Amino acid sequence: MTTIAVVKKAGRIAIAADTLTKWGLGKESAAYIVNHTKLMQVGDSWLAVSGNATFKHVLDDWFVHPTRKNTPLRSAGEIFTAWQKLHKALKEDYYLRPEEQQDDALESSRMDVLIANPWGIFGVSGMRTVQEYARFYAYGSGTEIALGALFATYDLADRDAESLARLAIEAAAEFDDGTGLPIETRVMAQQA
Repeated sequence: MTTIAVVKKAGRIAIAADTLTKWGLGKESAAYIVNHTKLMQVGDSWLAVSGNATFKHVLDDWFVHPTRKNTPLRSAGEIFTAWQKLHKALKEDYYLRPEEQQDDALESSRMDVLIANPWGIFGVSGMRTVQEYARFYAYGSGTEIALGALFATYDLADRDAESLARLAIEAAAEFDDGTGLPIETRVMAQQA
């Protein structure tokens, strides 16, 4: 499990992620796992993935290809197009088991991803719904806690995008057993 968050405020954009890996009842903290990061760079975008830990490896492997390493992810449309291609590869090359509920309209990619770049903050759900967020959002096992922390503190003058994103993850780590410190963040200027 994990908790990830994105925030846009006052011309700055931040993305944050915890570093805990959880398998069933077991926890693997960053103190024991060297490759604990949930953040990855694709061109001028930063992505954070929530779901099975293997999805980080899959995204790293898929986006490292020379024709995809600078995939434009600057709008909901570009992200949706990229995820449609990724979903096909998930099934054919990475052996994704897309089944979830029998009444689902589409196959699931079985991961939730947040994206931050100079053009905005975005979320991609398992069903490949792409949302562009105006202020903030969170995914993962601590979603409700992180969103509550962001809602309660976003308008405070002394909070910038990075401190808000960190606070969301800190709150989730305090109250959600699937979220753990330390926190990793990336910050960028918003494109005018």
